[in-house]
Amino acid sequence: MTAAMTEPEILAALEEAHAVLSGHFRLTSGRHSDRYVQCARVLEHPQLVNRLARAMMARIGERHIDLVAAPAVGGIIIGFAVAQALGVKFIFSERENGVMTFRRGFEVPEGARVLVAEDVVTTGGSVAEVVELVRAAGGVPEAVSSLIDRGGPKSFDVELFPLLRLEVESWDTAECGLCASGVPLYAPGSRTLSK
Repeated sequence: MTAAMTEPEILAALEEAHAVLSGHFRLTSGRHSDRYVQCARVLEHPQLVNRLARAMMARIGERHIDLVAAPAVGGIIIGFAVAQALGVKFIFSERENGVMTFRRGFEVPEGARVLVAEDVVTTGGSVAEVVELVRAAGGVPEAVSSLIDRGGPKSFDVELFPLLRLEVESWDTAECGLCASGVPLYAPGSRTLSK
């Protein structure tokens, strides 16, 4: 199969992997939504992950990338797969006392052109933290690549190259009609794992 995937093929692959969910969800950003993309379900299929990673690599075009960095937990596997497809090193950030940091001896070489990889981007809060870590270490955030862009304004200033834009409505807790209706809330995001 070729690396190129159309948006309908990507959406079909997500649906076949049971990665698109309906219900009442608290997103990593804290906002609520009636749809959730559970990319972890995609990660159950290594061949699909590799195909998606090659497609992500193709989306960023001819940009020179020295290193791929991703936020834990959601971006680790797809970030690793993208780095493998690009033939470059991979590192990931983690929260330590609530603050995103590079641990485990991970370093960003001075002047390294870095691709930040993530599974799903809504506001991009975790991505923004990784972008700033890269800059603080002397690297150059070249681009952001994600499987899914859920739409809306982003909290980072680097160009985003998503495989799929999935416009999904989200609300502040106070404006959530599902909360008002008493629909049970599910918080599947990886940020809740560290609390």
